[in-house]
Amino acid sequence: MKDNYTKRLLSFNNKEDVKTPKVMVQVGQCSNSVGAQHILALLKSSNISADLIESGCDGLCFLAPKVILQYSNKTTSIFNNVSENDVEMISNEINSLKKKGNANNLATELLNNQTRIAMAQCGYSDPSNAKSYISEGGYIGLAKALGTKQDEVISEIEESKLLGRGGAYFPTGLKLQAVRKTESKSKYVVINAEEGEPGVFKDRHLLEGVPHRIIEGAIISAYAVNATQIIFYINAKAKLSLARLKNAIDQCYKLNILGQNILGSKYSVEVDIIQGAGGYVCGEETTLLNTMEGDRREPRIKPPFPTESGYKSSPTLVNNCETLSNIPFILTNGATSFKRFGCENAYGTKIISLSGDVNRPGVFEVQMGTSIDKIIKIFGGGGIGENPENAVSIGGPSSGVLPHNQLHIKIMPGRIHETGIMLGAGGLVVLKDKTNVLQFIKNLAKYNADESCGKCTPCREGTPRIVNMLEKLKPSTDTAAYREELSDLAEVVSSASLCGLGQGAGTPIKSFLHFWPD
Repeated sequence: MKDNYTKRLLSFNNKEDVKTPKVMVQVGQCSNSVGAQHILALLKSSNISADLIESGCDGLCFLAPKVILQYSNKTTSIFNNVSENDVEMISNEINSLKKKGNANNLATELLNNQTRIAMAQCGYSDPSNAKSYISEGGYIGLAKALGTKQDEVISEIEESKLLGRGGAYFPTGLKLQAVRKTESKSKYVVINAEEGEPGVFKDRHLLEGVPHRIIEGAIISAYAVNATQIIFYINAKAKLSLARLKNAIDQCYKLNILGQNILGSKYSVEVDIIQGAGGYVCGEETTLLNTMEGDRREPRIKPPFPTESGYKSSPTLVNNCETLSNIPFILTNGATSFKRFGCENAYGTKIISLSGDVNRPGVFEVQMGTSIDKIIKIFGGGGIGENPENAVSIGGPSSGVLPHNQLHIKIMPGRIHETGIMLGAGGLVVLKDKTNVLQFIKNLAKYNADESCGKCTPCREGTPRIVNMLEKLKPSTDTAAYREELSDLAEVVSSASLCGLGQGAGTPIKSFLHFWPD
């Protein structure tokens, strides 16, 4: 028996004519660079007898631009790497209703090999249509939450063992519980969509492809902690993400999914968007809060933690887009269903941003516990070069580099190697066999030095010193004593810095000295 909230939600369901063909052109920031918007414009002008939809991308970046044909709500044709020369052929197939059945291609295989929870429907639904999201089971988790006591919602998320997906992997349920228990007249939920880390582009894909899933996770979280204000903090350069998010929010207000007494309940919540100041350090939650308040781009001293004193000194829940995208699944299907995926102490999935010298770059959602080499070979099609996968940079400039003989290591929360290498936000950058690893490490070190906010001395003074020492690391000076001095400096910077940038700045150096001793 459906509760009143679910009944009201389902009343918005689309009454679509399943006989009308749908054509989805996957348009994202990445696919636009290879002409996706141009393909969309050409199809619009070709008078096709179908509903033309501008969707997000499914993460298979190497196949862009992509055009998806659906008949009777089932995908029957997938066109990869579409050029303007293909538009007439695609138009003819649509208008003649010929079902070639070419959906079983590489794209289908790669999608079927993934476990898509956060990225479900990404690339295969209309991000601008809330009713379409509802027809696919969207906002059911929210409706269930509204019919449940707030503490019970938190208990379900705690039971799922969901860890934050922004890089720190803090238990999501504990964060919710901390904000819930803190007494305050005002509480906030802040969605960290800054994503300023090089080699990571998963949040952008979620915002472009399934903004309603993130919104649903945010509303459920806000309800659970009794917050009345949700704020999206989004990278100012993510123009398409911003446009689709705004559109989705507007639709939610029209359907009373946001605003006063949502879905007829006694709970009310408002949403605002703040465009980020930009920069790697802005991804750190307290730096993010500072920039939201118009203060300097630098971290705060903790404690107090944001759960106690965050935005405007009020209890604040800060979560990553990917984290929130998992919550609708948990509320809809239950914690037990979520724990079917992944492995012990690392349940669920992780979105991996795969780039660099790899045959098939893209965004892939895989189960926790999947090995790095499997991700590169199965999804990435292997590295480029005679001796592919010479090394892989893991987790961005605040993590480290693994050589090819260590790629059996599985993706897990926290440290995945004794040198301090962490999965972080899930970026994997493959380096081909001709890559100078030392030069790559120098580039990471220079990036960290440039991005340092300068607040704490170890990071401000230590990161440029690391760069200077790396520049002098040559066979003539590469003594054991010099390497030990460099290792000690990296350790001091990591252990004495205030935020994640400085704390991780020494890890690339330590990984290099460990794996490339000569």
